[in-house]
Amino acid sequence: MGALEIILGVVLILLSIATIVVVLMQKSREGGLSGAITGGGADTFFGKNKGRTREAILAKATKYIAIFFFVLAFAATLLMLFF
Repeated sequence: MGALEIILGVVLILLSIATIVVVLMQKSREGGLSGAITGGGADTFFGKNKGRTREAILAKATKYIAIFFFVLAFAATLLMLFF
């Protein structure tokens, strides 16, 4: 097992832990469709600044961490197969 394999494995583990932590920090969306119908007036697009809220930042972080995780996992798999 080479040093690059160990480094990639450690980075993948850290990214998976970061993904779990960021997802758990997000507020759950309770109510489902019925909550959106009955109480959806307060969460309109113009009702709050969606780009700067804590939820928006956590959603973006989740997206970018997940993308980086999958790209790195794919690269690690290709590295293991061909080298």
